[in-house]
Amino acid sequence: MTAPLRVIPLGGVGEIGRNMTVLEYRNDMLVVDCGLMFPEHDMLGVDLVIPDISYVVEHQDRLRGIIITHGHEDHLGALPYLLQELVSPVPIYASQLTSGLIAVRLREFKLLDMADMRVVEPGNIQRIEAFSVEFIHVAHSIPDALALAIDTPAGMVIHTGEYKLDLTPYRSSPTDLQRLAELGRRGVLLLLADSTNADRPGITPSEQEVTHALDHIFARAQGRIIVSTFASNISRVAQVIETAQRHGRRVAVIGRSMVDNVNMAIDLGYLTISRDELLRPHEVETMPPEQVCIVCTGSQGEPTSALVRMARGEHRAVSIRPGDTVILSATTIPGNEELVNRTINSLFRLGATVLYPPLHPVHVSGHASQEELKLMLSLVRPRFFMPIQGEYRHLVLHAQLAEQVGIPTEHIIVVESGTPVVVRPEQWWTEKPVGGEYIYVDGLGVGDVGAVVLRDRHRLAQDGFIVVVIVVERETGRLVQQPVLLSRGFVYMAEAEDLMEAAAHLVARSVVEAGPLSVEVEQEVRSQLERFFYERTRRHPMILPLVIQV
Repeated sequence: MTAPLRVIPLGGVGEIGRNMTVLEYRNDMLVVDCGLMFPEHDMLGVDLVIPDISYVVEHQDRLRGIIITHGHEDHLGALPYLLQELVSPVPIYASQLTSGLIAVRLREFKLLDMADMRVVEPGNIQRIEAFSVEFIHVAHSIPDALALAIDTPAGMVIHTGEYKLDLTPYRSSPTDLQRLAELGRRGVLLLLADSTNADRPGITPSEQEVTHALDHIFARAQGRIIVSTFASNISRVAQVIETAQRHGRRVAVIGRSMVDNVNMAIDLGYLTISRDELLRPHEVETMPPEQVCIVCTGSQGEPTSALVRMARGEHRAVSIRPGDTVILSATTIPGNEELVNRTINSLFRLGATVLYPPLHPVHVSGHASQEELKLMLSLVRPRFFMPIQGEYRHLVLHAQLAEQVGIPTEHIIVVESGTPVVVRPEQWWTEKPVGGEYIYVDGLGVGDVGAVVLRDRHRLAQDGFIVVVIVVERETGRLVQQPVLLSRGFVYMAEAEDLMEAAAHLVARSVVEAGPLSVEVEQEVRSQLERFFYERTRRHPMILPLVIQV
């Protein structure tokens, strides 16, 4: 009897980012994408969020390959963290540009030499143990994006990757609908489809609209033009460079990740410029402004990015000045609105003209809207449909679109990250959750920051903390001196002397009542001070008792 197919979304289902899906047939495992998510506003101090890869690591003896559908960070950014945990190299399949972006990322982690990279092209079919994978070209906001037709003994799975049905993509060809329709006629067991724009009616605008908008802006701008976008958005970078060349401007690339990706794209022939033609950052300030175009990072208001440092007047090579035109060519990621708005305000204060969506057509989405999603469903005609890559509302709305084109409700699978789905030709069911949790990357630490640490950070950010220094005799537990209280982020000590003196007396009394054991002293002091400060201030500072025995 044919075994069922097991599908485990470890990320990207019920959320934007962290895209990672595991497919299992008997003892063979295939991973599709391994992306990161940028932290939300309440994830204080966190640099990145990645999927919980522990399930894959624990079962790595069954891992036969990793496929990366395209080169955006939310699909490949967590790959180094997975590779670090694997005992031996596993083949990584990706298109040429995606492989180049992976190489840039792995080089940062000193993992490139041990990576087993396999470059694939649309139309290639790769046998990976129980899986036969066909790579299909799709149009997206980055070149070389792929959909996957994964044939298994249980049936065919189509994974759309991220796509739109752009009939006039920039320097690319449209999504290969003919091949998808052919596979649909053969019979598809399960469709896993991008849901990001399931709440947008109609059809997503073409990339050519951005080309026209850039031409219009470059023709009229008198000063320098600064364009900020994602470092991985090679299509947008190519559009800006070619527009600058048409209008007699030289291009400077600023921002470490942007420089690395642009150099890689030049070497692979994706950009119509040589390294020697690029302006050096120090040349930007001396060139006539009408001859300068800058491409940089910072479209999401990232604090250390090039554009944000320019907006704060802290960039060592470029200073924003009146007459500059700044273009933010990216959609703001949910949670980054405050950072982006702060950057825009700072740029305006410095006298720049700032153009950003939706007020100006300087960016279009790379994802299919409702009519395109319905067309994909109608062409593929899957027996079962599972929306992926979107927040929960997107999944539900995509499911409703599937019902509109005739897919039975009972054949539509709406789950969230971490829920395994088991599929047979005649039925599907879910199993006990596996992974799905957020893994936080903070500095060099991976996974050592969790909900408790974040909760402490919130308390520190909201109400500050009090350090209580208590010096007692080792043998008797009696106070050697009056307790000392230090406030940080709670009250200004010089203006709260009466409050802090009363708190010190309360601590002294608590030490006497608690007895000689330091643990009991700490617990009693913490409890008493929390109650005392809340009654006096209606705040909840974190209390950190420090008992020193002499």
